[in-house]
Amino acid sequence: MLDILPTTSPTLLLRYRDRQYAAELIATALLHFDFFSWLAENGGSLPTTIAKHFGWAHRPLDVLLTLGCACGLLSRDSRSGIHLTTQGREYLVKSSPWFLGPYYQPIRDTPIVQTFLRVLTTDQPGGWQAKSDHSDWHQSMLDPTFARSFTDLMNCRGTVFGQHLARALQPWLGDRRLLLDVGGGSGIYASTFVTAHAQAQAIVLEQSPVDDLVRQEVQRHGLQDRIQVVTGDMFSIDWPRCEILLLSNVLHDWDVPAARLLLAKASQALPIGGLLVIHDAFLSDDKTGPLPVAEYSALLMNITQGRCYSAAEYGEMMSDQGFQPGPYQPTLADRGFMVAHRA
Repeated sequence: MLDILPTTSPTLLLRYRDRQYAAELIATALLHFDFFSWLAENGGSLPTTIAKHFGWAHRPLDVLLTLGCACGLLSRDSRSGIHLTTQGREYLVKSSPWFLGPYYQPIRDTPIVQTFLRVLTTDQPGGWQAKSDHSDWHQSMLDPTFARSFTDLMNCRGTVFGQHLARALQPWLGDRRLLLDVGGGSGIYASTFVTAHAQAQAIVLEQSPVDDLVRQEVQRHGLQDRIQVVTGDMFSIDWPRCEILLLSNVLHDWDVPAARLLLAKASQALPIGGLLVIHDAFLSDDKTGPLPVAEYSALLMNITQGRCYSAAEYGEMMSDQGFQPGPYQPTLADRGFMVAHRA
């Protein structure tokens, strides 16, 4: 079935899920810090000033400001100073006759808001879906039961994403045939890739216990002769050599230093002229949207060590590792990809 595309788009259904944490992030800033009232009196403050005043870490603050801009509540000036918009001033400032704080009060102390309080001030991710043991997504993936459920979650979404990505990559492939899918989850992107390209072979790099799940999924699709599974921690082992290297929904799990490290390892795994593909949800270069991606970034910021990035941010990181990045290409449901050639 991997060669049959659906006839409709999953965009709206995925957006319902991806925006799940956005309201809680606004509520955290609104009710626990009265951030918007402060900004009404300190308009034009730089992010560094805001971070110092509230004791917020850079990564979660970046996500909050991006979400605020995407919602039309905040704006940035030419200095990158942050201002309230008229909408933000009318509805989120305590002294306003139209203040909506009481409307958000019922979610003031929900588990997700409580984790946002911790993330904003410590930069440590919250628990997966506010788990009571505070294990974040990366820790939880070491548990076989959780790994199975999360892999199933990503697999159902990745089928259609992978099909669209595999077809969209055709113009950039040339005679390259060997794909390395790093942190490949269920292996669905490798599976859809080799299904769409008859001469292609693939390697999926995953840690235990997910590696066994990949093997099961590959066998279920009858692709065991075309897809190899390599077990290991992507941060600590040498990656297999390849001609095409895919980072699908991987870099957004990590902050900039870790993302740079992964791109450095990608550079080592590819030959000169090799193709790097980053598949993800991309912010606009000015970090003011699009709104569905800014909302999704709030979710990622809460449960992982990362966030969504812009094409400009990825391009800078790739260039620093010897890649020549190309433009962003949209695919489906607020996702897209960038390709880069190893120089």
